[in-house]
Amino acid sequence: MAADSVSLFTVIGLSEQKARETLKNEALSSVLRDTVLQAQAILGPSIDKVIGTLLYNVATRLKDTKRLGFLVGYIASKKIATDLQLNAALDYVKAHPLDPIDVADFERECGVGISVTPEQIEEAVEAVIQKFKDQLLAERYRFNMGLLMGEARNRLKWADGKIIKNEVDMQVLHLLGPKTEADLEKKPKAIKQKVVETEKKCDAVVNGDVKLESASLMEQLRGEALKFHKPGENYKTEGYVVTPKTMELLKKHLEITGGQVRTRFPPEPNGILHIGHAKAINFNFGYAKANGGICFLRYDDTNPEKEEEKYFTAIKDMVEWLGYKPYAVTHASDNFDQLYEWAVELIKRGHAYACHQKVDEIKGHNPPPSPWRDRPVEESLLLFQGMRKGKFAEGEVTLRMKIVMEDGKMDPVAYRIKYTPHHRTGDKWCIYPTYDYTHCLCDSIEHITHSLCTKEFQARRSSYFWLCNALDVYCPVQWEYGRLNLHYTVVSKRKIIKLVETGAVRDWDDPRLFTLTALRRRGFPPEAINNFCARVGVTVAQTTMEPHLLEACVREVLNETSPRVMAVLEPLKVTIANFPGEQACEVKVPNFPADESKGFHTVPFSSTVYIEQTDFREVMEKGYKRLTPDQSVGLRHAGYVISVQNIVKDGNGKVVELEVTCMKSEVAEKPKAFIHWVSHPLVCEVRLYDRLFLHKTPEDPSEVPGGFLTDVNHNSLTIIPDALVDQSVKNSKPLDKFQFERLGYFSVDPDTTQEKMVFNRTVTLKEDPGKV
Repeated sequence: MAADSVSLFTVIGLSEQKARETLKNEALSSVLRDTVLQAQAILGPSIDKVIGTLLYNVATRLKDTKRLGFLVGYIASKKIATDLQLNAALDYVKAHPLDPIDVADFERECGVGISVTPEQIEEAVEAVIQKFKDQLLAERYRFNMGLLMGEARNRLKWADGKIIKNEVDMQVLHLLGPKTEADLEKKPKAIKQKVVETEKKCDAVVNGDVKLESASLMEQLRGEALKFHKPGENYKTEGYVVTPKTMELLKKHLEITGGQVRTRFPPEPNGILHIGHAKAINFNFGYAKANGGICFLRYDDTNPEKEEEKYFTAIKDMVEWLGYKPYAVTHASDNFDQLYEWAVELIKRGHAYACHQKVDEIKGHNPPPSPWRDRPVEESLLLFQGMRKGKFAEGEVTLRMKIVMEDGKMDPVAYRIKYTPHHRTGDKWCIYPTYDYTHCLCDSIEHITHSLCTKEFQARRSSYFWLCNALDVYCPVQWEYGRLNLHYTVVSKRKIIKLVETGAVRDWDDPRLFTLTALRRRGFPPEAINNFCARVGVTVAQTTMEPHLLEACVREVLNETSPRVMAVLEPLKVTIANFPGEQACEVKVPNFPADESKGFHTVPFSSTVYIEQTDFREVMEKGYKRLTPDQSVGLRHAGYVISVQNIVKDGNGKVVELEVTCMKSEVAEKPKAFIHWVSHPLVCEVRLYDRLFLHKTPEDPSEVPGGFLTDVNHNSLTIIPDALVDQSVKNSKPLDKFQFERLGYFSVDPDTTQEKMVFNRTVTLKEDPGKV
């Protein structure tokens, strides 16, 4: 059965490996099998690759399979022949779940029967070029060509995007002529700043209604202070519970803090921080900083089973990497003695009791009430003391608080038994407080003014106020904000461990993950992560962002900070027959071509250089601007133009060397393009990264029925073992960053040795237009 399915899936163009991977997902393979069989019933056993790709997309993306046969018929008959049409078709059937489908309306919405001629494309592009002609002539190749594409696509909704792009490129070339050296330089800073500001104002909409902010995080957080209570005015907050002692406690609080804003970042030290924590760090430390206050880094170390020294160290490291210095580093365990005394007091006041219900019995929102809820205070005190002295087994007794929380959870646990030594207190305790008990009391001890939490803690706000007031201690105010998530990733500690154990990633800092250590290793600057958090904004709604929005922030920072060097990933040897001189000479290369005041580095230039294989084509193709037997090309920074004289091939017919002649740029005919090159280079390893998961939400069973491990993209890492880079980088340190000209931004990986450098591609130079 499996072999038959593999053969069936390869019919539509899947590789054998991809077909076998698909079989691991039973739900998908069942739908795909039906899809291919239905198509073969119409077309016969063989299916061309274009139709095969569309069929695969239908099988993976169609939620309501009762429409499968309907869509397969349109694909097989080539009435739906492009991704654009298929996207429209999938949207249509999703929006019209009831039978029957209005065929005429469906075909109109999906562009069925609409044929766009080359003449129509040419006329539409010509009209768009005319519309922007003055701006094009002024800005030349610095003009945002995406505007031309967008306008043309609006005029010709169902036209092939590649054909439109080719027509745009051709007409722009006809209007402006080939690129000059000036065209290849970066935009002047003033123009770039204007473009960046425009992009910020027009940034994508998140979750339908949350727009990315253009103001800095500090500006936003200073503005947020207008909504929050002032220190000492906690009682003005909606929902805050005022007791007879509230005003007295607030007065003492102000005497201690001097009216200063106080926040805290309280991570559990049982895993590595991820991109969602970056927002929490920025919000907590940023709010304090923006309003002249202080922020504590407090480890919520109440679960000794999962805590390790490496996590304590890594968390502080990441906070400081993002640019924040804690006012003090504290631990929940600093307060274990005080928390125990308060628990005893809570029992004495009749607000807590010892309970024998098992964990499974009290799970969920509607558990049965505890039969021990009204047991005598003295009995609960004796049992709680017995818990501390180790008289009971784990799970045999807990201490519970008498409160019903906002989400219906009744009597949350305050203390549980764990016979595990603690990282800091050793064997002193065998009972440990829970988050519900510890958090608000530690906030009270540290006189936190604004306890900033993610939205899921809103249900605990009432218990937060209740517990402080039940003990008559200072009560801070809890404020909630929206959690930050990203598509195409998982951040759960448990799931990342699974990825490590199965070999899908190397460790917590694998650059394909979105842990902060992974992002640092990949080369993401901390400023870019902070800028991303600012663009997401101080939102109450939970936001799930596209990774390319984070990558855009990375490019903005690296464009200003990463020196340019030349590197070749797939080398092709070029021998210059008439090289001027017997020995190599030195070529001066600006670190930042648009701002030569930032310095230069030198690279050798000799009779043997290496270029990218893709920068040469043996057969000239329309629109190709680089090196061919009939077309010369300039060598960037060298001041020479080269022309092919002879092509050397190996026994298999593969081009392995070009023999060329060179001519000074000022006397040669101006080439259509200038390409990068290296000479006497360093051999290095380059790692190229793609998304770790194939689907937007790998944890969603409706999108990935087989679970997130079945959605791993096995092509997410490409290793190039013998790339070449110019010698100017040889003394670089791990995490140093460069722009490899025309290739992307790269960072030195910690795996680098004296014998061989290793580079991670951080991001490409431009966003991949294929990403959605």
